[in-house]
Amino acid sequence: MNRLVQWNEKYKVVWDFVMQNHRGPSRHRQEEHAMLNWMKFNRKKLNKDEMDAYRKEKFLALKALIHSFNRVNQYC
Repeated sequence: MNRLVQWNEKYKVVWDFVMQNHRGPSRHRQEEHAMLNWMKFNRKKLNKDEMDAYRKEKFLALKALIHSFNRVNQYC
């Protein structure tokens, strides 16, 4: 199994988790740490501009999905 297949599998796991729970992985829940670490690692690679175009596009879509579920304070 090559790295792209592994990356896509982890991406699908995180995407399904976000769609089911309407939030990103939490650092306060032990069972979500693997997904959170995957997100942090890929965020670092994105910020260093070390991510290829395919992964970058998919990861940015995942970040946008997570951001769409963030709540906005209605009283600001």
